[in-house]
Amino acid sequence: MSRMDRPAEIIDADGHVYENDRELFEYVDGPYRGRETLLGFPFWPTIDGFQRGAIHARLGIHHSFDVTARDWVDFLDQARIARTVLYPTAGLATGLIRDPDWAIALTRAYNDWLAERFLRHDDRLTGVALLPLQDPAEAANELRRSVRELGMVGGVLCAVGLGQPLGDPVFDPVYRAAEELDCALGVHGGPAQGLGLERLQRFAQVHTLSHPYAQMTQVTSVVMNGVLDRFPRLRIAFLEAGAGWVPFLMDRMDRSYEGRRFEEYVGPVRRKPSEYFRSGRIFVGADPGETTLGDVVRRTGSGVLLYCSDFPHEANVATCRDEIGTLAANPDLDDQAQDGVFAANARRLYAFAQSV
Repeated sequence: MSRMDRPAEIIDADGHVYENDRELFEYVDGPYRGRETLLGFPFWPTIDGFQRGAIHARLGIHHSFDVTARDWVDFLDQARIARTVLYPTAGLATGLIRDPDWAIALTRAYNDWLAERFLRHDDRLTGVALLPLQDPAEAANELRRSVRELGMVGGVLCAVGLGQPLGDPVFDPVYRAAEELDCALGVHGGPAQGLGLERLQRFAQVHTLSHPYAQMTQVTSVVMNGVLDRFPRLRIAFLEAGAGWVPFLMDRMDRSYEGRRFEEYVGPVRRKPSEYFRSGRIFVGADPGETTLGDVVRRTGSGVLLYCSDFPHEANVATCRDEIGTLAANPDLDDQAQDGVFAANARRLYAFAQSV
């Protein structure tokens, strides 16, 4: 493929839905069913204190957050994308929920809502399940239910808010279930709480750092706590933080690993941390305009990067087409890297047999 050709197949590894509490109310079960008091407060905690609707209203970016399955299918048709994997929006704050019982009920309701309102409308719309990681055993059960009964292709691991980082063995039931199901896990940021960014006043400043900070923390925890050693068939993606931080973090982790080869200091990881990025089991969402993608591929190989539209958050059809063109024209990505970022890596991550 020449640098100016459009790729033959494009898989969007990270799209989004906007949740609607009133719609979700119909799916909430147990002691919450029909209890109107639920609607007196938002179902999820605020992500970071910024009211996105107010920002968008001032800037005139979006007219509405009512994005339906039909809107998504139209977007795929117009952008000529084969399929997408849908992640939550408000649900990215699930890790901040302090009530485990509510987390269990809400994630189950979200998964039922996503399956009925989106996934059943078109085979090109696929989804990942929200998991109540406040109770890892229940999270593993919900992952099994969502994959086996609802047709999900994996689960979401929230990058912010939980009491332990994702490498802690307390989450092993979730990783074990993902291995058994041969499904993907996607670590997705969003919230900025607890990242030390509270002193930054502008939304753009917080947005610049929140995703990479959260993802670097979780990658370090997962790799250096030996999750990929305990679960050698696990596939895990780190999304919406770009990829330029990957070579930096590989070097930092390797330096710590090589500098003190004592388990008390390093932890249970069995190999140099950088080797896991070349193992074919770690995936990273790429920002099309990043100038460092060639460096990432040189360090990790062609099997890591994913194309992510982020629609409808910060993208429409026009920006999506521009970003696809920018990525396809990147002179630092050879044919193998191009095929990987646009389709092959997402097929492998999500176990898609072929395009639809």
